[in-house]
Amino acid sequence: MLKSFNKQNWLFLLAFLILVTPLNGCSEDGASASFSPDFSYSFIDENNVRYTNETEGEYWRMEWNFGNGSTETTISKTEEFTTYYPKAGDYQVTLQVTNKDDEIKSVSKTVTVTHTDFAVDFSANIDGENPNIVHLENTTIGDYDSFQWTFRNKIIENESTTQAYFPYAGTYSVELVVTKDGETFSSTQNISIAANDPDYFSKLELVWVDNFDGNEVNTDNWSFETGSGGWGNNELQNYTNGSNASVQDGILTITAKKLNDDTVAGSYTSTRIITSGKKEFTYGRMEIRAKLPSGRGIWPAIWMLGADIGSVGWPACGEIDIMEYVGYEPNTIHATVHTSAGYGGNGSGNNKTLETAEEEFHVYGLFWTEKELVFYTDSPENVTHRYAPANKTNDNWPFNKPQFFILNVAVGGNWGGAQGIDNAIFPQSMEVDYVRVYQEM
Repeated sequence: MLKSFNKQNWLFLLAFLILVTPLNGCSEDGASASFSPDFSYSFIDENNVRYTNETEGEYWRMEWNFGNGSTETTISKTEEFTTYYPKAGDYQVTLQVTNKDDEIKSVSKTVTVTHTDFAVDFSANIDGENPNIVHLENTTIGDYDSFQWTFRNKIIENESTTQAYFPYAGTYSVELVVTKDGETFSSTQNISIAANDPDYFSKLELVWVDNFDGNEVNTDNWSFETGSGGWGNNELQNYTNGSNASVQDGILTITAKKLNDDTVAGSYTSTRIITSGKKEFTYGRMEIRAKLPSGRGIWPAIWMLGADIGSVGWPACGEIDIMEYVGYEPNTIHATVHTSAGYGGNGSGNNKTLETAEEEFHVYGLFWTEKELVFYTDSPENVTHRYAPANKTNDNWPFNKPQFFILNVAVGGNWGGAQGIDNAIFPQSMEVDYVRVYQEM
């Protein structure tokens, strides 16, 4: 049979194979045709450039990078883009094109802008007599709508010249943010400060005080937190709405009372007042003058919590225990910091002996800056604890945002009741003369 397969048969077979075999390796259902990315551009004026897609072939997506931080992605082959270049310079513009087989090709061109229409800039000069002060001047070129300075958690708006105060040695970031036609542009400089300001503490000014005048708790400053449930520490008191707090002769008195001898939840009442939503602070010198209760089972505290506790929870909000006292350990005051990096028994804290904590009023202080938390008693030189992580993160330093005050007297609990409760001590009171906050002005 092979012998009868003549030349004419071979030619017929070859022609058939040519007809049914795809060319260039393309599939039977049709391959993507080749494509060649390209674009053109034209100046609308000296600082605005219009870009037009000139790509040929089959493709479906285009991604533009205009070389000034702005990008666009589109599937419209005829869409044009106009980009504003406020500052003279060479800009590398790239068009990346993708076909339906996800093959990617790109083309780049350099666009030269010769005119500066708008450029954010400022000068920063350290004061010759006070090296902790930096003089700032907005030297932005062009027209704009508004601007603001940002540094050290401060915002100063629309002041062409201003002073930035940096009390601690270190390197700080100063940013000038300018708004033009609804868009924001910024410039940042790092400022190096050589030494601490030795007079920083004394420069702080009184910004809020409660001297507990009158005959009741000032509800413009404080709210009562009420209820039982252990408060996260298996405490036994029920906090009441004012019946355990009194104000007389300039003294706030918070009294823990015994209702029965059962030493269980609900056997005691007390008060817990907070400034949440009313008086909240970031940084400063906080001082509370108080006299403490005594006896086994009592647990008074003067402390602060992050105002964002409702959204981030505890301990992510941060807790600053300016003073805590457990009655079974008389004449020993504690200062502790709780964060996501260390909380509960792993919090960062220290204690100090204070022989007259129960008999006399003492000042319990916190000196809080962006660098550290310093806890002291009576004077800044008498330090109880210092918290200053070298590498600050969200986990170990949530202390760059507002916190509110809490004053309370707990009964029992994981720490306060660790050695039981002596029911013979009640009632017991913490007396508070004042709460003061000093800050930079």
